[in-house]
Amino acid sequence: MHLRLLAHARRLTIVTVTTLLALTVLLLPLPLPSPAPQTRLITIYARSFAFEPGTVRVNRGDTVAIELESLDAVHGLFIDGYGVNLEAEPGRAAKATFVASRQGTYKMRCSVSCGALHPFMIGELVVGPHTAFPRAAAATLIVVVGALAFFHPRRSDVERVG
Repeated sequence: MHLRLLAHARRLTIVTVTTLLALTVLLLPLPLPSPAPQTRLITIYARSFAFEPGTVRVNRGDTVAIELESLDAVHGLFIDGYGVNLEAEPGRAAKATFVASRQGTYKMRCSVSCGALHPFMIGELVVGPHTAFPRAAAATLIVVVGALAFFHPRRSDVERVG
């Protein structure tokens, strides 16, 4: 009976420590160095109520040179928060350059009425160093190690069975 209580307490401790470590990695800010600002040349293709790519990711401080190319009709590109407003027609690209100075997620919208689904022609500009993948990888590693510790039999448990 006493050994069962010890085994239960050990497993409870493993679950508690694993949960706390995983939550710490996911919720606390990580001191990651910001990459040096770069110049990013991004071509966005506009066609039938969609932008390709639909999401553009840059780092804060980057100089962003956007080229808008229309594949089927006259389309526009307005980026909320940055005042970028381009208009392109097939065969004639439009260009703009700006510095991504504010971290966050900004909507990209078609600024030219291009048809019935025009209001749904949106995309996103994401500015900032992204830590989602490193955080998720670290949390996954912690959970795997915790699961291995939880399910790994102790030597005394094996000796009792055998």
